[in-house]
Amino acid sequence: MNLAELILDHPFDDDEPLLHDLERSRSACEVRREVRSLAEQLQSMGCAHRGVAVNLARGADVVLAMAAIWHADAVFIPVNPRLPERAVAELVDKLRPALMIDAHGIRPVGAEADVYDEGDAFVLWTSGTTGDPKPVLNTHDGYIELIDRVLGPLRGQQDPGDRPAKKPTPNLIPVSMALNAGIYNALFGLRAGAELVVMDRFDTADFATLVRRHEIRSTILPPAAMAMLNDDSEVADLGPLRYVRSVTAPLSPFQARRFADRFGAIVLNGYGQAEMGEVIGWTAADARAHPEKLGAAGRPHPGVSARIDNPDANGVGELLVRPPLVWDDTRRAVLASRLTEDDHIRTGDLARIDGDGFVWIEGRLGDVINRGGNKVVPTEVEEVLSALPQVSEAAVVAAPDERLGQVPVAFVVERQPVADQVLEQACREALVPYKVPVRFERIDAIPRSEVGKVLRRQLEAQLG
Repeated sequence: MNLAELILDHPFDDDEPLLHDLERSRSACEVRREVRSLAEQLQSMGCAHRGVAVNLARGADVVLAMAAIWHADAVFIPVNPRLPERAVAELVDKLRPALMIDAHGIRPVGAEADVYDEGDAFVLWTSGTTGDPKPVLNTHDGYIELIDRVLGPLRGQQDPGDRPAKKPTPNLIPVSMALNAGIYNALFGLRAGAELVVMDRFDTADFATLVRRHEIRSTILPPAAMAMLNDDSEVADLGPLRYVRSVTAPLSPFQARRFADRFGAIVLNGYGQAEMGEVIGWTAADARAHPEKLGAAGRPHPGVSARIDNPDANGVGELLVRPPLVWDDTRRAVLASRLTEDDHIRTGDLARIDGDGFVWIEGRLGDVINRGGNKVVPTEVEEVLSALPQVSEAAVVAAPDERLGQVPVAFVVERQPVADQVLEQACREALVPYKVPVRFERIDAIPRSEVGKVLRRQLEAQLG
């Protein structure tokens, strides 16, 4: 199928509201009309099987544009609207789209545009937190499979895409539509027969307003957004919100408990990567049966195989995952360096799997600090420091050391001044000695990616 059908063949009647943002609501009829109109413009400019880049600030406009691109048999190339012009030019030079949709309208951007195969849908980028971002091509059928892998068990005997007997609550998308998390959750909501509520950028007050306005009971949130809500004294309540699913980065048990205690919502973690979609997650039944597992990534979805490679004494090692993907030549080429002989993907994440099959993400393999043979996982130290009332957030990175090879150094954002001795004492009370940072640096803000992942390489560069 073509992903544009999720809007054009959505089960809502024409007069039912389908797409919302903070300032406007569109009916299903308005959405379909705008998608078809834009698709006609694109087709008249010869976009078939070519890439069309979209650089728009408004999330709802991106939803309409990507559906129109698919309806025009073209390939959607999302562009982060926060990128500087130079970075946008580099992206265009690398992916060679035929057209660009931006604030100025639709314009050609290259005479020698790349040609895509029938069924190609859109290009995503790997996160780039540990290396240069890489483009990943997704197909229409492949992405529907990713969605139905999760939605199917929730719908029981009913086919995904059919109008459910009970109208679902709107799907709130609080992350950029230039990201996999935004695209996936928008398409998931449409496939489930729900309305979409799209945010242009995350803001705590706007999020709370949209939750109340649309009576949102379940949504997604990156860990960084949960921390922002926890820290905003003006947001005292998020009712009727009951379930929050964490996306884009591993969520620690500490942060999960903090959010759940403050807002009374059940926090469900999840795990996936741009190359494979979501492969591990929670169900409502698991949440009711295993409240003690709060903070785990969840259990592998049906058809997903997960195992730990080279586990240590605590069962922690690299997480290997084999999703039920269609192994076309393009996907295999992208993942070639990370595939095992039995088609498990090396995720680069440290994890353990407990006796009930729940997967616990312990950190990034590349982030682990090897202090004279003793391994320090930065997130464990960061949680201790972030729990202090004087500390807003913290990040721990490796510093070179002639004797030990590496030692941990902590960067701290203060809420109020705090002495090094207080920071060190808190770490010594909670951690074994080799995990205690050798020094503490003050910083105005922790550098993060668009989805809230700590950019440790930038901090390491500041160490000299």
